[in-house]
Formats: sequence, structure tokens, C-alpha cells
Amino acid sequence: MNDGISFWDGFLLMLIWIPLIMCWAFALIDLFRRDDLSGWAKALWIIAIIILPFLGVLIYFIVRPVTAQDVETQEEYAKEVDFEKTATSVDRLAKLTELHEKGVLTDEQFEKKKAKLIRE
Repeated sequence: MNDGISFWDGFLLMLIWIPLIMCWAFALIDLFRRDDLSGWAKALWIIAIIILPFLGVLIYFIVRPVTAQDVETQEEYAKEVDFEKTATSVDRLAKLTELHEKGVLTDEQFEKKKAKLIRE
């Protein structure tokens, strides 16, 4: 008798099923976070994704429109990456000070980030 997982069983598990399950979970999470869909539209998508797990996910990813929130998130990320690439320590400290003055960072957060920046 064969008591363990064969090579091909492990191969299918690692390269096919786990990524498909991750896509399925991502689609459901993304669906719950969307603000542009009504409750009924979300319910229909959930039913489609659960009844037709992989085909429903594929259709959801193809049909899913890009929302304004997606664009804003992408722009914020691009600005952050650009700033991190080009910023010197002085620029970063100035940005921290600005955030602290606006009240975005508390005194404790400001001191921690400033100490981390100085250590770099």
C-alpha cells in the first residue's frame, strides 16, 4: 500500500490547487471590499463564485471594472515608491516633521520613526 503522497499528487497540490484556492479567496475578499456594487450584485457574484468556483472567479476577474479607489491606491503607492527611491535622509525627516505638524503622527510615532531614520 502507498501511505504517502505521490510526486504527482504533491505537484498538483502545490502548483495548481493552492494557487486556484488563493484566487478564489482573493475574489471573495475583493468582492466584500467593493463599495460600488449593491447588495444584490454582491450576492449574485458570491453565488456565481461559490457554485462555479474557478470559472466564476475567472469571469469575475475579467468583468471586474477598475474603480476610483484602485486608481487612488495605485497613485499613492507610486508616489511612495518614488519618494523612497529618491529621498535623502533630510527629505524623509522633513516629511516626518510635516506629518507630525499636521497631526497625522503622534509624538511617540514621530520619535520612533525619527530614531529609525537616524539609525539608517
